[in-house]
Amino acid sequence: MALITGLFAFLYHLPQIYKWLLKPYYVASFLMTIAFLVVRKAPGICEHLASQREDGNSCDFDWREVEILMFLSAIVMMKNRRAITLEQHIGNLFLFSKVANVILFFRLDIRLGILYLTLCVAFVMTCKPPLYMGPEYIKYFSDKTIDEELQRDSRITWIVEFYANWSSECQSFAPVFADLSLKYNCASLRFGKVDVGRYEEVSQRYRVSTSPLAKQLPSLVLFQGGREIMRRPMVDSKGRAVSWTFNEENIIREFNLNELFQKSKKLNKGRGDKEEEQNLSQPAEGSSELQPETIQPDQPKESKKDQ
Repeated sequence: MALITGLFAFLYHLPQIYKWLLKPYYVASFLMTIAFLVVRKAPGICEHLASQREDGNSCDFDWREVEILMFLSAIVMMKNRRAITLEQHIGNLFLFSKVANVILFFRLDIRLGILYLTLCVAFVMTCKPPLYMGPEYIKYFSDKTIDEELQRDSRITWIVEFYANWSSECQSFAPVFADLSLKYNCASLRFGKVDVGRYEEVSQRYRVSTSPLAKQLPSLVLFQGGREIMRRPMVDSKGRAVSWTFNEENIIREFNLNELFQKSKKLNKGRGDKEEEQNLSQPAEGSSELQPETIQPDQPKESKKDQ
């Protein structure tokens, strides 16, 4: 049953996976993931490699390599239990596959290990995961505009994401936050983002640590009237974030988005009714003032005989 479910999920996301293959980051990651498999199985190369197999077949995995690959599979499965999007699942697979490949190459030949490690460092420095460029109703703040926007109208509720472009967790969460903005954004419920990796003053002002050890990125903060009401993840006394899963269900439940959205719709409807009453009352008053000026004496009509 699990295999059938995985197969259907793969077929469902196949068009999206095909788009990924056109991006250099995912192409390079895929090639580096299968590098050891290609070297170990490629004819003309595998014959010259060392092996601990009893039959001396150097073109097949030995028992130690199988153990490492099984351990890799277990780690990927554990990490993917908390993954939200398909990008996170694929990212975890690529990351731990590269780590396993480094170990396997160093165990096979130290020269191959150094070469592969050098390629990994070059890849990290030159290739960055593509940023989310899909539809969204999100306002991006700077260090000069965030305070003004949050305090401009006390009737507007803001949900602000504090993120950094270098954080893989923030990049994986971007499509989830964008989807929430498309569903819940209205005149009295707004969504915003601020790059605390770029504006360090904002991170200090709103007490969001950008240290990878603190694990506070991304952070979602709910503001009403310019005041912070709640945030996720919460931070303990040592400045470390309490473990919390950034998926759509948790955000809707913890921040009461359905209730906030309904209140915002009622508030907007009340504003619209008041504006409509004002618009209706203004022409009535104007017509009474302009009525004497528009009345003109009856003009005598010419008879057919005069014409």
